Amino acid sequence: MNGGTASAEAASGWALEVQAVDRTFQQAGRKLEILRQASLSLSSGELVALVGPSGAGKSTLLHIAGLLEKPDGGEVLVGGVACGKLADGDRTALRRKSIGFVYQYHHLLPEFSALENLVVPQMIAGLPRRQARGRARELLGVVGLEEREDHRPGRLSGGEQQRVAIARALANAPSILLADEPTGNLDPHTADSVFELLVQLVRGVGLGALIATHNMELAARMDRVLRLEEGHVIPA
Repeated sequence: MNGGTASAEAASGWALEVQAVDRTFQQAGRKLEILRQASLSLSSGELVALVGPSGAGKSTLLHIAGLLEKPDGGEVLVGGVACGKLADGDRTALRRKSIGFVYQYHHLLPEFSALENLVVPQMIAGLPRRQARGRARELLGVVGLEEREDHRPGRLSGGEQQRVAIARALANAPSILLADEPTGNLDPHTADSVFELLVQLVRGVGLGALIATHNMELAARMDRVLRLEEGHVIPA
């Protein structure tokens, strides 16, 4: 990293910044403006809820913030690094290093055990298998699943599957966690326990977490609530 980039990161103070992002889709010959000058900032150790009606663009905003999708306009900064003009390989490397994702549906690899689901992303990032297995075991212990490491997803409950998904999101020690309805597919009791685990991990590791949710009770327990309305991000 060059001196200019390091200075930008130090001056920013934000784990994540989304600056005046636009995103438009074409549908049946019509332009759908999903995001209009959408902006937000996220600091380390902070939990921020992103709320809004279905179809408002929460998932699109998370995909852009997570460098999975490019905006039509605006900029995304990760740790002070502007990502708009990065080459695809550099964007991928930054995403693997800095950003963890948790989805409503766990998307675990069904043919692999819980342990292997945590080992794979670490090996893709370049960690030797032995070290990856050691960290995977440590993370499964953190989420209370050390005795389930050999179980495939089909043998785990919904809450256990989502705990593995959270551990997988943390496998590469990211600085940012993006979660899209992480408790939306769980019963209320399980959702509450998974959310508490998420809070504990974010606080303990010092991540910045942006969590899209329809659950206003959970949203109210976070540090801030942002609403996505008519393409704009506004304080709720």
